[in-house]
Amino acid sequence: MVMFLFLVIALAVVVAAVTLAVVGGGESGPLPDAAPERVRDALPPDRPVSRGDVERLRFPLVVRGYRMADVDDALGRLGAELAEREARIADLESALAGARAAAAHRHVVMDKPDREEQQ
Repeated sequence: MVMFLFLVIALAVVVAAVTLAVVGGGESGPLPDAAPERVRDALPPDRPVSRGDVERLRFPLVVRGYRMADVDDALGRLGAELAEREARIADLESALAGARAAAAHRHVVMDKPDREEQQ
């Protein structure tokens, strides 16, 4: 019987506290919307992205993970720069292969003996 009386009193105290919180806390109105958090140290727009830029990149957390637009922008930028660098590397490798072939051709031409020396 004492336990039942204790539970009823505890329930009454909880209901009273919730009622006071709801009624008393409503005077100031609803909380203002917080400004959405954005990426603080975004990728630099005026120069190519370096490894340090990527290591410092941190996305703010939102309710369901990360802000998709921020992540999509960063990944799009990184993808475009990687494609640009891959194309540049391919061009440089092609030019190097051409230079090596030209040097090898000059070396072979210079090593051929003259016709007068052959006879």
